[in-house]
Amino acid sequence: MYLNKVFLYGNLTRDPELKALPSGGSVVSFGLATNRSYKDKNGAKQEATEYHNIVSFGKPAELIAQYMKKGRPLFVEGRLQTRSWDGQDGKKNYRTEIVVDNFQFGDGGSRAGGAGAGSEAPSFEAPSAPKGEEIQYPDEEINPEDIPF
Repeated sequence: MYLNKVFLYGNLTRDPELKALPSGGSVVSFGLATNRSYKDKNGAKQEATEYHNIVSFGKPAELIAQYMKKGRPLFVEGRLQTRSWDGQDGKKNYRTEIVVDNFQFGDGGSRAGGAGAGSEAPSFEAPSAPKGEEIQYPDEEINPEDIPF
């Protein structure tokens, strides 16, 4: 069995571009930035940002175009897809995108770039532990080199 699944939670890098397909359907494309914090070999905290190309079709595309703007957070679930085309100079061009299967609007709170008060867009809420069960975290820090994968 093969698996092609992507989960991203980040901020839009540009306003969504909504277009109509020849079939009459809708397509939206936009960029999403995700951040990662880690410690380098000297123990100094580092940050890295990745930029992703996102595409959505149909009703989800219309909702994203309607409610989302540059800087707002979005949770995306989808699959990787690479397409190719011949450029004007005869060179083959490639673009890897995440095709949206499902999405949720991000935190609409007071953080910068949030949806803000009065927005009709629902908020993303991370799952929590079931009632009566508390998550038990280890006392010592986990060394990434100890993880078997």
